[in-house]
Amino acid sequence: MKISARNQFHGKVVSVTPGAVNAEVTLALPGGQEIVAMVTIESVKSLNLQPGVDVVALFKASSVLVMTDGSGVRLSARNSLAGTVSGLEVGPIHAEVTITLPSGDEVHATVTHKACEALGLKEGVPATAVIKAPQVILGVPV
Repeated sequence: MKISARNQFHGKVVSVTPGAVNAEVTLALPGGQEIVAMVTIESVKSLNLQPGVDVVALFKASSVLVMTDGSGVRLSARNSLAGTVSGLEVGPIHAEVTITLPSGDEVHATVTHKACEALGLKEGVPATAVIKAPQVILGVPV
């Protein structure tokens, strides 16, 4: 299957914390970072999500917020993937920012031109990709 989501991360389920309607699923990425997804209890059952299961976490570039100086910042988003800006492609409407993580994996984000200027985005600048857990879609091999 081909999909339009630029961000695709392979990992393993570390934990599943069920709630009344949704569950929090924590994934370990090969590079040591984690991604948390919020999915329905029905999805946990139908995908057989449990510790050790291989999964793919997907999220669109438009769902990624970019932060350049996180000192003192407190967020409600569960996912913060720190790395370095390795690419910046400025288009007529927005810019695509590529953040390379220490593992070599890349996170892609789309941001406005004003945000690029305000954050001082350019190659080599440390940056963090921030993704809310409900924006993460999980898939399993069939």
